[in-house]
Amino acid sequence: MDLAEYQRRCGNQEAAAPGWEAINSRLKPVYGEQEPKHWGTIVSYMLGGEDPLHGISAYECWDGGRDHLHFCTYGYSVLFYEEEGVGGDYSGFGFEMTFRLASPLPPTKQPIWVCNLLQNLARYVFKSGNPFGHLHWIPANGPICLDSDTAIVGLAFVNDPTLPPVETPHGLVEFIQGFGITQRELDAIQSKTRTCEEILKAHQQTNPLWVTDLSRKD
Repeated sequence: MDLAEYQRRCGNQEAAAPGWEAINSRLKPVYGEQEPKHWGTIVSYMLGGEDPLHGISAYECWDGGRDHLHFCTYGYSVLFYEEEGVGGDYSGFGFEMTFRLASPLPPTKQPIWVCNLLQNLARYVFKSGNPFGHLHWIPANGPICLDSDTAIVGLAFVNDPTLPPVETPHGLVEFIQGFGITQRELDAIQSKTRTCEEILKAHQQTNPLWVTDLSRKD
């Protein structure tokens, strides 16, 4: 669900969701009045649903030399006053996840697979209690976009280059971006012949916003 849906269910258009509003306040200077595409969760995780994230938004972005969609999650951090975890140094897990997908703008089809990917990552974090952070990495055990022939089979994580951390009444929230990497890059990290940081820095030379391109071969 999105913020408006949460307020509707509460029967109160002023229902407090300061965590959600803080995320929006960080995105607004970047995207202004652009209305993002938003995918909400019908049954929340707290009520027995399968999706930990309350919602995912995607903005159209022309920056960094590559047209792309910029996704941002809502749910790793504390969004609503009635949730537990209010008042700590960090809000919830202390971050929200972002992801940039190379795409024609407007997109020719809805990239629902990205929402599935982000929800799967959230399931791992919520079940394991292990948050993602800057320079972490993870294999996807297959293409990150199922039923595709993409060579992107893992993710490296980096601080989102355009979204600095934001203070909320619940604590600090960082924005951690996933960037798709190949099997060759995963093998290099696992064998310690290259670090995650070295791989990310190499891409940054030509791809400063770390936009994931499913057509990339290496």
